[in-house]
Amino acid sequence: MGSDNSRHRGGESRFSQWLRRLPGAGSGSADTTETAASREDLLLAAAAAGFPLAQAAYPEGYGCSCDRIGCPTPGRHPVSFAWQTQASTEAEQVARWLRAQPEANFITATGINHDVLDVPAEAGQSALEVLDAAEVEVGPVARSGEGPQARVLFFTATRGTPDDEDEWWPCELDCHPETMDEHPGLRWHCRGSYVLVPPAKLPSEGSVAWLRGPELPLPDPLTLLEALTDACARYAGEGTGHESVAWPLHH
Repeated sequence: MGSDNSRHRGGESRFSQWLRRLPGAGSGSADTTETAASREDLLLAAAAAGFPLAQAAYPEGYGCSCDRIGCPTPGRHPVSFAWQTQASTEAEQVARWLRAQPEANFITATGINHDVLDVPAEAGQSALEVLDAAEVEVGPVARSGEGPQARVLFFTATRGTPDDEDEWWPCELDCHPETMDEHPGLRWHCRGSYVLVPPAKLPSEGSVAWLRGPELPLPDPLTLLEALTDACARYAGEGTGHESVAWPLHH
């Protein structure tokens, strides 16, 4: 496990270096060029890991780059209704999208090559400590946003499509990203859903960033589920203000 832990630390350090070079972190054109190159590298690494990517909107001024007046999820949604069919792991396609719109965020479609277990940040950090102590391989992990609305995203192998449709989870854990129902606990993004893939910019200078990189193997979601649900139960029981948080926070 020592080498794996070193790998985690190395991944965190590399991605932390990128975060310090977000647009605006430096004043020179060299900074901007290096940031753009680093961002493309990270997105291409996600595509190479098998995460199907599609273009998403990005924060613009006080709103969203889309043309919807009063967009309820600025910078957090795909730009096309056909995002599920457009999502691609091809490096050339991702590079073309980036060159056409350098500021675009990207979503990754879940339920194809991977799923995402999405929990409140406090619960996610607690579960991560428990899983690390138990030497469980957690795979890629990202953090979305800051403050009470922050989330931690655990990328896992996909459940695929069960033969028995009744085996799908209740709608809170298997629903369309546009749903805004309040739900403070775990969200299981599988078929028909998506999450923003790092690196991404959120309104008010927020971001989505890797804690552990996409190069790590995807774990079976069931190996993480108990720790995550226990952490979410503690989070909800402690009355941490989750009742004011609407889903989805990062779309």
